[in-house]
Amino acid sequence: MEPRDVRTIEDAKQIIEERQLSHVKVGLFDNDGVMRGKYMSKEKFFSSLEHGFAFCDVVLGWDVKDQLYDNAQYTGWHTGYPDAPVKIIPSTCRDVLDEDGMLLFIAEFDQEAETVCPRGTLRKVLKKAEAMGFIANAAFEYEFFLFKETPHSVREKGFRNLEPITPDWFGYSMIRNSTYSELYKSILKMAETMDFPIEGIHSETGPGVIEAAIAVDHASDAADKAALFKTYMKVLAQKNELMATFMAKWSNDYPGQSGHIHLSLNHSNGQSAFYDNKQPDCMSQTQRHFLAGQQLLMPELLCMVAPSVNSYSRMIPGFWAPTDATWGIENRTTSLRVITGSSKNQRIEYRIGAADANPYLALAAALGAGLYGIEHQLEPGPAVIGNAYEQTHSTELALPRTLWDATQLFKQSKAAHSLFGEAFVEHFAASREWEDREFRKHVTDWELSRYFEII
Repeated sequence: MEPRDVRTIEDAKQIIEERQLSHVKVGLFDNDGVMRGKYMSKEKFFSSLEHGFAFCDVVLGWDVKDQLYDNAQYTGWHTGYPDAPVKIIPSTCRDVLDEDGMLLFIAEFDQEAETVCPRGTLRKVLKKAEAMGFIANAAFEYEFFLFKETPHSVREKGFRNLEPITPDWFGYSMIRNSTYSELYKSILKMAETMDFPIEGIHSETGPGVIEAAIAVDHASDAADKAALFKTYMKVLAQKNELMATFMAKWSNDYPGQSGHIHLSLNHSNGQSAFYDNKQPDCMSQTQRHFLAGQQLLMPELLCMVAPSVNSYSRMIPGFWAPTDATWGIENRTTSLRVITGSSKNQRIEYRIGAADANPYLALAAALGAGLYGIEHQLEPGPAVIGNAYEQTHSTELALPRTLWDATQLFKQSKAAHSLFGEAFVEHFAASREWEDREFRKHVTDWELSRYFEII
């Protein structure tokens, strides 16, 4: 049996017995999309397949540096950080990079913890799509920088004067991908082995930056693939004495790193819900409503898509990152790019997405907003023609400029509460406020340079 054939509990047991594994890997994703997990014995795993297992809920109550939130209600010192129930998803079975037959399974939080679980939040939105008669398909594409560094060397350097694997600006370079063909082939092989196949990969504009487009899939599987790609791209890099970063913007000198999401809807019979060749640009009324929901709710849901303080350093004019909730036909200066053509490829590219976002939550926001638009039969504003950065847009389309401001809009959003539930909105908003407060405890190099002597 192959991992891709695993669908049921019995299938999972069978493949583990066939491989004579004593242990397997189990992992789940926290608020920030960081994979947390462990090796689990075969006996414990078999029991967990049937009955679930317990995982300390601190992973829902700390940040990317394992610092504990002081403002969350779901978990904290006031609850004692108890174990929370977790269930294993048999169909997520995968081979593991360079681990000789080892298998990996994704798990997610269950029962009350499900209300604040990122994967559970996306599943809630997918159930809404299904109830409305739609099947959602998605594909993620990521930009990331690679450095000739290690986790030790970047700290020894204070994260300064880092050495990218290639110099200068050279997008779509055949020289770069040929010179580093072994690295590119390793990435492609890993993606095939771990079942997040890459549709296209190339050098992007900037030193050491690569863009990879993951193949389209059902939205739930697409999010799993994106989350695993980010995790194991870092693993592959470090195994090769390199480091990969998915920060939204690591340097003032180069463009930020996107995490664009391509989205489409099909009817339950498999036909495109977005394509109508009798309408301008083949946009069905459903697609227009979906687009309008994404446009209207983008400011309110932005902290789910731009979840870090650093995310907002990327969103500046002229650097391929939108600054307003705009849309256009095949326009890469807008937040929403409508891609037209045929029933197979009619879709929307959610270009506001950044590489640092949790794939489950970014997709939940992009899809949920679109469904909200269909449900309320919203109509989008006028399409942008030309350079969106040079045009004046309605103040209602302006995106928050900081994580704190985005979080305040999110907390007040009736649509967010309706789509994701009160427990999730409260918990995720608290986590983003914590993130912003942690940043404000620190004095930046810019402040020292600007004020230390002169002010």
